[in-house]
Amino acid sequence: MKRIITIVGARPQIIKSSAISRAVNGPFKDVLEEIIVHTGQHYDENMSDVFFKELEIPFPHYNLNVGSASHGVQTARMIEGLESIFVNEKPDAVLVYGDTNSTIAAALAAIKIHIPVVHVEAGLRSFNKAMPEEVNRIACDHMSTLLFTPTQSGRDNLQREGFTFQDVGKASADNPKVYHCGDVMYDNSLHFSHISDKSSTIISDLGLEKEAYLLVTVHRDSNTDIPENLEGIFRALVKLNVKYNQTIVLPLHPRTRNMLERQLSHETYQAVVQHDKIKIIPPAGFLDIIALEKNAALIVTDSGGLQKEAFFFKKPCIILRDQTEWVEIVANGNAILVGASEERILAAYEKLSEHENLSFPELYGDGHSAEFICQKILDDL
Repeated sequence: MKRIITIVGARPQIIKSSAISRAVNGPFKDVLEEIIVHTGQHYDENMSDVFFKELEIPFPHYNLNVGSASHGVQTARMIEGLESIFVNEKPDAVLVYGDTNSTIAAALAAIKIHIPVVHVEAGLRSFNKAMPEEVNRIACDHMSTLLFTPTQSGRDNLQREGFTFQDVGKASADNPKVYHCGDVMYDNSLHFSHISDKSSTIISDLGLEKEAYLLVTVHRDSNTDIPENLEGIFRALVKLNVKYNQTIVLPLHPRTRNMLERQLSHETYQAVVQHDKIKIIPPAGFLDIIALEKNAALIVTDSGGLQKEAFFFKKPCIILRDQTEWVEIVANGNAILVGASEERILAAYEKLSEHENLSFPELYGDGHSAEFICQKILDDL
């Protein structure tokens, strides 16, 4: 029986972890044991606890409750707490997801005491080191023993950085193994789509007409913390509402909610909060988000996860960033990068709303990535 410690901290990681947990508690229940550690990076109940309940993920064995702080303080607190857990639990591997402070803290704590790091979503690059996530993902990859990349471009990125793909010898930090495995979030989208259809009532609760609204999320500090960027995005949303009569559904991240009145001009703020076709709602549960994605006409987001989910559910996407790690969906014409430019957002909307011949090839695996990852942990460690 191999023991793995899974590290989660942010909402997307909690969701991603459900795919691995289903595999561990299903076909691998006799050979793998999973211990879940929540760093507490997302500490709002709507951004964390609800997902464990809704997705039927085992609740964490540990919660560090680090809360919000600067990057250095938050990461340091995580490393201290995680090292103690690793020493006590003596896992065969530490499994991390993506690119958050929880990811880099766990990788550092593990490799320093010679515990193999398993990185799910390895190899992704935005090629913009001004993004903290880019620094985290690069550093984590180069501390990992097993690297699981969801895309061919991720594999290509790792090869350019010096990783080799010869399956020789035992896997270690000095002899890492890289696998192109597909995306665990595609596993989840397939699994939870049917559950969402049966259980979510958010479309009727909000009085929405299917295929007749835009789903919008904004949370990155490069947008929320820079007044002109937040202003550009929300001015565009107001114009989409007024010019095109588009209903806009906006599940509002706590960070963005706290920034709106402070960062927006008075005119834009009033236009946003007073218009009945701009529906500001609390952060939605994962099953409700799936329902909102599946029934939207178009998705506007700065979230890496929602970019992919838009693709999974065959929806065009406007990306409120200048770079993306999910380059395939942009190259295929399913999404357009616009940054925070009001003009570019409006132009992208016009282009995508008129494009009826978008294709959605199978770029992200076959829906069995989690099982593949579990098997390789058994085979290689």
